[in-house]
Amino acid sequence: MSAIDHLLVVGVGLIGGSFALDLKRQGLVRRVTGAGRSAANLVRAHELGIIDTVAADVGIAARDADLVLLAVPVGAMPAVFAQLSEALPTDALITDVGSTKCDVIAAARAGLGPRIARFVPAHPIAGAERSGAEAARVGLFVGKPLILTPLAENDAADVARIEALWRACGAEVARMDAREHDHVFAAVSHLPHLAAFALMEELAGRPQASTYFRYAGSGFRDFTRIAGSHPEMWRDIAVANRGALLDELDAYIAKLQDVRALLQQHDGAALERLFARARAARREWIGNRNHE
Repeated sequence: MSAIDHLLVVGVGLIGGSFALDLKRQGLVRRVTGAGRSAANLVRAHELGIIDTVAADVGIAARDADLVLLAVPVGAMPAVFAQLSEALPTDALITDVGSTKCDVIAAARAGLGPRIARFVPAHPIAGAERSGAEAARVGLFVGKPLILTPLAENDAADVARIEALWRACGAEVARMDAREHDHVFAAVSHLPHLAAFALMEELAGRPQASTYFRYAGSGFRDFTRIAGSHPEMWRDIAVANRGALLDELDAYIAKLQDVRALLQQHDGAALERLFARARAARREWIGNRNHE
């Protein structure tokens, strides 16, 4: 696989920075430019060797880019697509790492117009609660799923090129329809984040919050770990995928109401059966993952 002459990373944080580091390690990129809203973060990315050049303007930096990776919150992508539409060389590719796909694709169509074929949507499943250039690391994507949601307009060779780059980072690549993607991740990613944020917010608002947190153990820590994630990023994800997320939230509330009813009825046997089914489902899921 030939190396990329010039990679432009817009948003040099955990995902964008790690992608750049992995390609550098593999010798698959000759020059990396970083762009984003935080000048301090870009300076730090340069100090860490993640990027070679700091760009003050996305449009100018894109003029000789071969590949652009968009690693900004999904709500910021429409503006970036607009900046790229007139600046990119005709043979340059664009991809993203957004956790929602239908809204990002719509933004790309609006911003890129007839150049939409050059955009190959992607979503690496490798998030963490840390953010910024300091969070980037080599090997982040090893063994992690990477979902591509190709467009009808994409050239097969362009999709294969993006797939090959992610495989070089160690990711396990799959392809999915964008709408299916958003429904699946509303259930297994976006809803759990909402639940964790909501529980932390509710407890933190109590007069005796410090007492609760003083005695909270590992179960509480594990359940609420993702409430440490970036608020702006998750605000954008929740709003962008609100249709599918509302469906999943309703289903979850209905299940909690079932649990509440069993508690109210003192039906310990039914609660135990529900807990046993949940435990069996989780064990099967973990077992399948360990054998993949």
